[in-house]
Amino acid sequence: MSILVTGGCGYVGTRLTEALLARTDHDVVVVDTAWFGNYLAPHPRLRVELRDIRAVDGLDLSGVDTIFHLAGIANDPAAELNPYASWEVNVLATMRLADRAARQGVRQFVFPSSGAVYGIRSEPRITEDLDLMPISDYNKTKMVAERVILSYSGSMVTTILRPATVCGYSPRMRLDLAVNALTMQALSKGRMTVFGGTQVRPNIHLDDLVDLYLFVLERRLAGVFNAAFENLTIREIAELIRRQIPAEIDVAPTTDPRSYRLCSDRLLAAGFAPRRNVATAVEELAAAYRDGRLTDRPNWHTVSWMKAHNLG
Repeated sequence: MSILVTGGCGYVGTRLTEALLARTDHDVVVVDTAWFGNYLAPHPRLRVELRDIRAVDGLDLSGVDTIFHLAGIANDPAAELNPYASWEVNVLATMRLADRAARQGVRQFVFPSSGAVYGIRSEPRITEDLDLMPISDYNKTKMVAERVILSYSGSMVTTILRPATVCGYSPRMRLDLAVNALTMQALSKGRMTVFGGTQVRPNIHLDDLVDLYLFVLERRLAGVFNAAFENLTIREIAELIRRQIPAEIDVAPTTDPRSYRLCSDRLLAAGFAPRRNVATAVEELAAAYRDGRLTDRPNWHTVSWMKAHNLG
């Protein structure tokens, strides 16, 4: 049996693929457009198909045990570049993939939604039982995709994760995520620009998210789970970074209203325990910068790269 990872060349997908190969005996098939490059090392149990997930009809799912469906147009600014394409990729392609998976005997379908599907909330405990109130096209596509996938829960195990903003080092970096972006500014410029600063962002270390994917695979964990372990304001993140990397903090006005906290008690009750935090991510990013693995590459900035190459 094999495992399919859509978006397996991405920031999280690269690390997940590496972990599946190192920590399981499964063959792994990656489907990705590789818009931002392919940083996966060759492996005898790995096959990479360069394919747009919208071309799902040609995808052979025979022998696939589990699908980790990470492919999609990620984050609000990227989705706003072409809202039509975002709905086509994030919702319609997801619906077609889930339908094919159910029909061809796939046992589990794992989907990372977003912690931002709850919208702007003042409640101190944002749990999975609250109504969803997404305010952006990107998070609306995540909400609809969730509902599509859950409609197949009678045919296969469906697992919806609502991760916080991810941080930490990957061979295929993203430098448009809060902790990663601010750490890179501190390292390369000696100063960080904080827009607003009072907005709360939940965070999860990349390695904890990868561990979580393997956790839900091993236990066939079904349902909807928040995945966040540190709710920090943007200013608190910058101050945390400054404790490790000497840097100035500039505060600028912002029009970004997003502010939310996530409660992950349901996931903790299921037996999952995180092992890392934002401080760990900053330490690892600084080490990668100093030994040359982390540089400020154009293809590690999602929106500007998509604009420059007319992607979407």
